[in-house]
Amino acid sequence: MPASSALRRGLAVIAALPLLTLAACGYGSQAKDDDSAAKVAAGAKKIDGLDSVKIGYFGNLTHGTALVGVQKGIFQKALGATEVKPAVFNAGPSEIEALNSKSIDIGWIGPSPAINGYTKSAGKNLRIIGGSASGGVKLVVNPDKIKSLKDVKGKRIATPQLGNTQDVAFLNWAAEQGWKVDPQSGKGDVTVVRSDNKVTPDAYKSGSVDGAWVPEPTASKLVAEGGKVLLDESTLWPDKKFVITNIIVRQDFLKEHPKVVEAVLKGSVETNRWINANPDAAKAAANKQLEADSGKALPADVLDPAWRSIRFTDDPLASTLNTEAEHAVKAGLLTKPDLKGIYDLAPLNKVLKAEGEPAVDDAGLGVK
Repeated sequence: MPASSALRRGLAVIAALPLLTLAACGYGSQAKDDDSAAKVAAGAKKIDGLDSVKIGYFGNLTHGTALVGVQKGIFQKALGATEVKPAVFNAGPSEIEALNSKSIDIGWIGPSPAINGYTKSAGKNLRIIGGSASGGVKLVVNPDKIKSLKDVKGKRIATPQLGNTQDVAFLNWAAEQGWKVDPQSGKGDVTVVRSDNKVTPDAYKSGSVDGAWVPEPTASKLVAEGGKVLLDESTLWPDKKFVITNIIVRQDFLKEHPKVVEAVLKGSVETNRWINANPDAAKAAANKQLEADSGKALPADVLDPAWRSIRFTDDPLASTLNTEAEHAVKAGLLTKPDLKGIYDLAPLNKVLKAEGEPAVDDAGLGVK
């Protein structure tokens, strides 16, 4: 098949992902709020006269800023009487669909769905307004079947979803080993098995996959089942930093409610500062919110190593997002995108300046 046809087919598959995922898991579940600190304070005033702001995030530790900020009531304090309404999602495409339909206003999300959402709307639906986390992604394998990186060839490796951030990263890494893999079917010198993070540990236990390139806490769940970390993705990046979670907003919401967006960003900056100053308490708060959202907390042998591998940061690490887009193009999952305008970091830099923190950079991809 000609390369141009493969690229078009890849785009068609990615374009269908939001609808397919939406049908599978809906817009996400409303998060349960059992922390009294998150209640609206008496006498507080609404910001921009807005009754509520709808915030989306995943039930992943890489979305720890959102988990902790909701659990500790930091976002609610920053928003006064404008109520925080959180919603939990299983995958990026469904969160982008929710953003497009105005079911959420602001969301924590990975770089690949942010890139896809921006490019498919011709740059009209979202902006990245801040960073949240770096790292927290690992290649975990069955040590009985895979003892070195070269042994990955010929094996079955799970990624969370076709075209998602980890899928792109694994396809790019495989290509750098000189291996050929069809990006849509996942077949080739190594077989890529697209598997929801919730079921990947069971797939590993059953032997249907030999390993997985996955975010936390799935990676540490596999280790708890006897898997071995063969590669930490952070080692592939300069300074071991790469964006794993961004903050996005609907462009119309940003235009109509800039003070609300600033308040959410203030809450995010305060949350990250608290996380980095209080790692153990923050880890416990994130786990408590995971339990509130899903009904099940993570055991210590999963929670502890997973939390240690994630770095929480306000910096969106914009240059690494551009690199991840290039990886998707090389993999045949995306035509070369025009990402100029995907960032609007002015609100975040205003908050950082007020906090006495240095400004962050958009790598030339900001609004004009």
